[in-house]
Amino acid sequence: MFGRSRSTGAIVLAHMALLVLGGAVVFLPSLFLSADPPADQEYTGTKRCASCHFDQFMKWKASPHAKAFSLLTKKYESDAKCLPCHSTGYGKKTGYGAVKDDALKDVGCEVCHGPGSVHEEISKPFAQVKNMTKEQEEAVRGSIWKILPHNVCLDCHKVQGHGESETPPDLKKKKK
Repeated sequence: MFGRSRSTGAIVLAHMALLVLGGAVVFLPSLFLSADPPADQEYTGTKRCASCHFDQFMKWKASPHAKAFSLLTKKYESDAKCLPCHSTGYGKKTGYGAVKDDALKDVGCEVCHGPGSVHEEISKPFAQVKNMTKEQEEAVRGSIWKILPHNVCLDCHKVQGHGESETPPDLKKKKK
């Protein structure tokens, strides 16, 4: 089957329920998700996601994530310390760097949702369906490799965005 197993979904729902109820949820790496996408899934780029998710694309386009790569000067555009947070899929088999694809510059949909190739393929037959059945919707949603298996935001946004790697002095904004 695609994506997560039912037990992983139950774990995610349980964590969400605890959070809603005010309980402290401690992140435990899921035993059901690997750090790397399955070999049959490839990064496609945010513009391909936009063909079905246009409203979300327009919101993203206006966000700082859509400009993350352009913050880098030429000197840092190939820096392995910078690219994981300023591009999509850096360090992965079909991510930015492996395929120098401009569609993978910036922080796109697939940073949080994982590579979109299988989701795109599974979703094609339903592109013109206005009201999908529960089974069709489960097939489409289940084809997404991951949806935030952990707080991926923190991977880049810790200690003002640079955690262990300091912002290089030549990239720091001058305070007025």
